[in-house]
Amino acid sequence: MNAVLDFVTGPWEHLFMRRALAVAVMCGIVSGVVGSHVVLRGMAFIGDAVSHSVFPGVAIAFVLHVNLVVGGAVAGLLTALTVAVFAQNRRLKEDSVIGVFFAAAFGLGIVVLSTAPGYSGSLESFLFGQILGISDTDVLTVAVAGLVLLLVAGALHKEFVTVSLDRETARAAGLPVFALDIVLYALVTVTVVISLQAVGNILVLALLITPAACARLLTDRIGVMMALAPAVGAVSAVVGLYLSYALNLAAGGLIVLVATGMFVLCWLLAPRHGLLPTAGRRVAAAGAPRERATARPS
Repeated sequence: MNAVLDFVTGPWEHLFMRRALAVAVMCGIVSGVVGSHVVLRGMAFIGDAVSHSVFPGVAIAFVLHVNLVVGGAVAGLLTALTVAVFAQNRRLKEDSVIGVFFAAAFGLGIVVLSTAPGYSGSLESFLFGQILGISDTDVLTVAVAGLVLLLVAGALHKEFVTVSLDRETARAAGLPVFALDIVLYALVTVTVVISLQAVGNILVLALLITPAACARLLTDRIGVMMALAPAVGAVSAVVGLYLSYALNLAAGGLIVLVATGMFVLCWLLAPRHGLLPTAGRRVAAAGAPRERATARPS
């Protein structure tokens, strides 16, 4: 009993763990909400593109000796805006445009980085996360940015859903589809940037997409999905951090693995769309005609 109590309360005795838990939960909640719109739009690749497009911004900020987070945010927003503009040509699918500028941004980052030999420490924190080394300022930044993101996402929820379901109908109804695209890309970008210290550039896509994918398997109602996704994200963050504390392993990787484990469980066991319940219903449906045939009078 004491061992369980120590495991539950142990991390809270350390200031760095309290900061990490606060940031991880906030990032999980924000990523779940914004990620739900990304999953509904079928544009998961934008999260990957944005997470990599911050790379040249980080490299340029390092060369110019300015704040790395600001550099990454600017680069991500510029890339997101560029994708939004080029994606208006419906001849090309959105994921094709994203792929073009994702590769270009990452290539630019490599070129810029090659001009600054010896750069490794800060780069590693952006690639793999450094949630156990965040400061009070980082916690405040994530809290303020996260609140703004949630307010914007809540205010434009109906518009985002309408565009996700049918762009042409939304345009015919007078909705500013292009402006909504830009706002959504901006939300994704800021979500990615504030989550970098939690799980890093490489794994941030999982925090954005996986909780929303879990929620999508668990419900057909968009409102319920918007509630479930941040809950899954927050639980994944807390469990991952606890495991990191107990096992002395990488926090960002464990957060993502926990979220992935929850996705696998949802894929298998979700009441309506899970593999096993669906298979059970098929078996029951196949057996029903035989039972009726057997029960007929001769």
